[in-house]
Amino acid sequence: MSDVVPNPALLPPAAVDRPSAPAAGGSARSAASAPTGGPSFADVLAQRASAPTPPQFSRHALERLQRRGIPLTQPTLDRLSGGIAKAAGKGSRDSVVFVDSTAFVVSVRNNTVVTAVGSEHMREHVFTNIDSAVIA
Repeated sequence: MSDVVPNPALLPPAAVDRPSAPAAGGSARSAASAPTGGPSFADVLAQRASAPTPPQFSRHALERLQRRGIPLTQPTLDRLSGGIAKAAGKGSRDSVVFVDSTAFVVSVRNNTVVTAVGSEHMREHVFTNIDSAVIA
């Protein structure tokens, strides 16, 4: 009969006896000691958490941006992304994010800009179905 090797997942870390040679049929390298060759999970998580993802734009929002002549520069997109991240951090679902003289109505859950309104058209608009406003 063969020797019984305890399952390390079921024992506390101090109680595990590690065999010096791999078990029959096992590989010489375990998954825990194999090099990954890439960034660690913690590094990837920190990078993703620090840089908000750029929002998607609905077809309607793209049409409004074009029709109203609202420019989208990289600094504007960065501020918009930051505003959406702030709204998400507070648990918002639908928000209006003000960047300079433009109001972006955003579905925070979907990270999607629904529409955009420039300052010259804001007097005529009522923003409904939003639960927060962010000035970015």
